[in-house]
Amino acid sequence: MFRRAFLGLALAVATLAAVPAPAAGLPDLKGRRIVAVTENAYYPLNFTDPKTGKGIGWEYDAVNEIARRLNATVEWQTTAWDSMIQAVQGGQFDIGMDGISITDERRKQIDYSDPYMVSEQFMLVRGNEKRFADAKSFGADAKLLVGAQSGTTNFYVAVSDLLGGNDKSPRLKLFETFGASLQALKVGDVDTVLMDMAGAQGNMDAAPGVFKIVGKGLGHDEFGFIFKKGSDLVAPVNAALAAMKADGTLARLEKKWFYDYKITN
Repeated sequence: MFRRAFLGLALAVATLAAVPAPAAGLPDLKGRRIVAVTENAYYPLNFTDPKTGKGIGWEYDAVNEIARRLNATVEWQTTAWDSMIQAVQGGQFDIGMDGISITDERRKQIDYSDPYMVSEQFMLVRGNEKRFADAKSFGADAKLLVGAQSGTTNFYVAVSDLLGGNDKSPRLKLFETFGASLQALKVGDVDTVLMDMAGAQGNMDAAPGVFKIVGKGLGHDEFGFIFKKGSDLVAPVNAALAAMKADGTLARLEKKWFYDYKITN
């Protein structure tokens, strides 16, 4: 998915000020039901609240607020990342999200919203790691392994920036979920995974001393919501995003989820 990364961000949702529904100057969807889908496993964009078991995060808040401003309702669904784009393309869901990078190749299959976030990937390692300190020194040691989820941003950046473009490298270990790759890092089955800064910081805060970041940011991706080709939701969603950026809502969401929120069990 050329998705996953966080940092450079530029939007996130929070407890929002009251806005008419639909907001002045925005399209009125007249109570339309929008079926939204996410993986619910990509902190802090979408994940399960450990206290309530409910899905929360930046993307949940952002889409709920977009729907409110457009006089629409949201029905939330979850699906695995590897089937999401195909499901949205086939019309099973109206809008999809999972930190999905905007690429020309994907534009052949689906439509995107305007970018809602810009991100970089960082090397998350175990807290006692001393064998390497950046992408160059990692790449130079053939014994070191990187974990990734196939088709994701962390996969593509790992291949391009750590493995010299070799997507068949035996040093690349693939996992079905990002959580599985993180657990593999924790127990020593791999030596690094790539994450956006906010996600990495959240995991470091949740387990002090277990993980740390080394090196500089890698990759540079823009994230967008995805839609079936020709969807009539693209323009209204873009209008709502523009309004949320202009009135400071996106900045408040960024602060809420990428700086203020802390994982607690």
